[in-house]
Amino acid sequence: MEESKRQKQIGNLIQQEMSDVFQREGLNIIDNGMISISKVKVTPDLMEARIYLSFFQIPEPMKMLDHIKDLDWKLRKLLAAKIKNQVRKIPILQYYLDDTLEYVFKMEEIFKGLHIPKES
Repeated sequence: MEESKRQKQIGNLIQQEMSDVFQREGLNIIDNGMISISKVKVTPDLMEARIYLSFFQIPEPMKMLDHIKDLDWKLRKLLAAKIKNQVRKIPILQYYLDDTLEYVFKMEEIFKGLHIPKES
C-alpha cells in the first residue's frame, strides 16, 4: 500500500526534527562513528513512526540501538516539543536498524573481488 501525502509529510517532519534532536543530544557521533536517520515511515493512522537508523563505524550497532530505545521517552518528549503544533497526537516511536549501508559495502567488496578478463 502506498503512503498518503499526509504520511509522507509527517514522516519527513519527524525525520528532520529527530535528526536535529540526535545532533543536539550528541547521538549522531559516538566513538568516532556516525548515526543517521535514513528514513521514517508513518502508519496510516499516524499513531506510529518507524525510524530507520543507519550506523557507520559503530562497533556494536545492536547495543547502540538498544541504548537509543532506552532513551525513547526522552527523545519522544523532545520531538513533541518541536512538532506539537503540527500534529494532533505525538506518534509512538519505533527504532529499527537500517543495514542498507552495510549491504552496499559488502556488494562493493564482492564486485572488487570479481576478476574480469581483459580482451586482447
